[in-house]
Amino acid sequence: MAGGIAGTMLVDGAKQWAQGKRPSVGDLLLTPANARKIADRLATMRGAAMKLGQLMSMDTGDFLPPELADILGRLRADAQHMPQGQLRNVLNENWGRGWEKRFKSFDFKPIAAASIGQVHRARTLDGRDLAIKVQYPGVRQSIDSDVDNVASLIKLTGLLPPGIDIDPMLADAKAQLHEEADYAHEAAHLARFGELLAGSADFHVPALHADLTTPDILAMDYIESIAIEDTADMDGEVRDRIVRLAVELLLRELFDFRLMQTDPNFANYRFDPATGRLVLLDFGATRVVTDRVSDAYRTLLRGGLSRDLAQMREGGLALGMLHPDAPENHKVAVLGMFDTAFEPLRLDAPFDFTSNEMTMELRDEGMAFAKERTFWQIPPVDTLFIQRKIGGVFLLGSRLKANLNVHRLIRDAL
Repeated sequence: MAGGIAGTMLVDGAKQWAQGKRPSVGDLLLTPANARKIADRLATMRGAAMKLGQLMSMDTGDFLPPELADILGRLRADAQHMPQGQLRNVLNENWGRGWEKRFKSFDFKPIAAASIGQVHRARTLDGRDLAIKVQYPGVRQSIDSDVDNVASLIKLTGLLPPGIDIDPMLADAKAQLHEEADYAHEAAHLARFGELLAGSADFHVPALHADLTTPDILAMDYIESIAIEDTADMDGEVRDRIVRLAVELLLRELFDFRLMQTDPNFANYRFDPATGRLVLLDFGATRVVTDRVSDAYRTLLRGGLSRDLAQMREGGLALGMLHPDAPENHKVAVLGMFDTAFEPLRLDAPFDFTSNEMTMELRDEGMAFAKERTFWQIPPVDTLFIQRKIGGVFLLGSRLKANLNVHRLIRDAL
């Protein structure tokens, strides 16, 4: 993949130099032709590399050019599934030969295929209608090398300053992906969220079936539902309610549950039109939220809503978004971005998720900030994962064109 992209960059760069232009590495790297190469390759690689592409593909067009977002968007649906022989081997190893006798039916064609595993529908002899998630062979063994290869690609682009050390973040990423690849670990979080949301009229968490669950196989209820993106053409009232539920759940995870599912992939949300409930899937990326982090977010949000710069600074320092040793102009710039983000949320009125005025302003501030490489830092991994979830919920609101009083939801949660 790297060789093919480098070849394209050399050809494109030579053409632009011949025309008297001086293209940057970033301009040559982020082209539709290269995005297509990346998408094609990551769709076959699966695992950690494909997960990176899925996160990139969630952009709504405010940050990535539309043609790149469309190409990378294939990664949410185009994962290549296992051949039936390989699938049978995984099932035999986990359930033992003769496992078919426990089932009335098992559909070998997957109903979904993602970065780490694929999902099959099955019905047991005792009448349970199940979704069976089966992990691709070799995923656990490939995680470390996948992350290292992606890191090498990032470093080769020159997008990061030479002095910044991303190794601690890479180690955390590897640890998180190893947890996601342990379906027994995910099963425990699935069961816990089922308890936390039991009896809810708004959320539906599939029940765990522990007798069929192993580190490589996760068995849960099959729930009839539609992809969350398919609700984009529904009435505004339905779309607004879906996003309201996603925001409310995020705030409950942060302040009440102290437990958060941090993977914002849209495929992890589905909608049941018959009951109006939001179906929650995939709890592999669940992380405990410590009291310290929860309290720091409370301080940051209170400061943001009241435009109290001292509180925003206190929350930002506690979360590692501000570094105590950073020069004052650096801190002021970060606080300015906080202020930009909070400005529309201070109004006790509906927030239009489709308005790109704030996101474009933040993008411009962020790009200007990124060019100042004298004091780059990476926030703590707990903060990064929570910010990933917050960003994912915002992108969901943008995708569904929601209009929602977020101010009131945050205020009530605080």
